[in-house]
Amino acid sequence: MPAEMQSPIKAVILDYGEVLCHGPAPRYIEGMSAIFKLSPQAFRAIYDRHRLPYDRSDYSPEVYWSKFEEETNLKLTASQLHQLREWDVEMWSDVDPAMLAWVDTLRAHKLKLALLSNMHADMALHFRRHFDWANKFDTAVLSAEICSVKPEPGIYLRTVEALGVRPGEALFIDDRERNTRGADQVGIKAIRFESIAQLARELERLGLHIPPPLIKETSA
Repeated sequence: MPAEMQSPIKAVILDYGEVLCHGPAPRYIEGMSAIFKLSPQAFRAIYDRHRLPYDRSDYSPEVYWSKFEEETNLKLTASQLHQLREWDVEMWSDVDPAMLAWVDTLRAHKLKLALLSNMHADMALHFRRHFDWANKFDTAVLSAEICSVKPEPGIYLRTVEALGVRPGEALFIDDRERNTRGADQVGIKAIRFESIAQLARELERLGLHIPPPLIKETSA
């Protein structure tokens, strides 16, 4: 019988937001939008427009949220600013148990693991202080800590260097196309994450036969 084809993948690099954790629950976006008297859609447009400089630590939290003040002609109180910063951490803290279980499976298969995230300073501090599961990863590269964001080439190269692998030996999984393109451009194989089922199919195509567990969602 022919020998089974071996995958060249020696390391898996996972994005955090909307890959390892669920996206923000609507109540957070609605609460933040209400502070600025915006629709959730209009709020999210401003939120995303200024996000990369914030995640790169070009902006302090005060400067980031002042962008909303400028665009809405509203002045935040100290308590409102505190609430926005608190929600902006809480809403990114709902970790997906299926993906964490998959991390354990990858470790059991002796793959090196990294977390690579565009993460503002408040969230990065919360991550380091409170996410005990982070020790499942060989390294965690957080944009605010190194002043570089995806899709800049350097952040990917720094991650594979920390893992001790070549770009072609790593697989990167992220929910944003611009970030998977950035990985491709430095020679890292990349999958754009849409769902656990879709990820399992993409992994099979790459010859990495270690699918994440499919956890059935319950409906109310």
